[in-house]
Amino acid sequence: MIPKILLSFDVEEFDMPLEYGFKITPNQQMQVGKAGLDKLMPILQDPTIQTTLFTTANFANHSPELIQQLAHQHEIASHTFYHSSYATKDLEDSRERLSEIIQKEVVGLRMPRMKQVPVADKIQAGYAYDASINPTWIPGRYNNLHLPRNLYREEGLFRVPASVSTFCRIPLFWLSFKNFPYSLYLQLALHTLKREGFLSLYFHPWEFVDIQSFGLPRYTTKGCQSALFEQLNQLIRDLKPHGDFISYKDFVKIHSS
Repeated sequence: MIPKILLSFDVEEFDMPLEYGFKITPNQQMQVGKAGLDKLMPILQDPTIQTTLFTTANFANHSPELIQQLAHQHEIASHTFYHSSYATKDLEDSRERLSEIIQKEVVGLRMPRMKQVPVADKIQAGYAYDASINPTWIPGRYNNLHLPRNLYREEGLFRVPASVSTFCRIPLFWLSFKNFPYSLYLQLALHTLKREGFLSLYFHPWEFVDIQSFGLPRYTTKGCQSALFEQLNQLIRDLKPHGDFISYKDFVKIHSS
């Protein structure tokens, strides 16, 4: 079977400065998030790739026409309702609102900041899969070395982990992409793709615009704007010969049939 590349973006309001005590208004959060998504449009318009856009219903409510347009080519999945707050009812409310906007069924979920909530709540809300696992260890953030690196089921829910290296479980997420030397990141990604048969990567649109004035640590803003965008384009070009870019939904469907 041809290896599968699951490229995803968390389409959200840019509330990260709040984690570092920097005040940013809801309007500013939405503007930065939208500017980032606009920046990614050349990639999202590439007919040879399909991505999954884990979208907050709050963001979709502010740009419904754009989300509806993107749903013609890409999978729209839930990133709950708001990025900064959470209630259990947001699981179902966000899925239903996104489905209403795109006029398609929404079956996937990624929790903001990979927050862990009961699997039963996700199933009750109508999700078929969840992509909220990073099977690595990062101090103060994740302690998931005991979890599988591959697609697995928990209480009947499919779980699609973010990719890590096949040795030492080095996370291949957005912070690694911008802070590792590109050649090293690509080598780790290709090795994982070959060994595991799939690659699950996630980024945020706001990474690709200027966010250096919002009081964030340097390791979160490194390479923003054009340099990082070109690096992402290069990554896509380098991965294309090694696998097919498909949605999380289609990946789960392949392995559940």
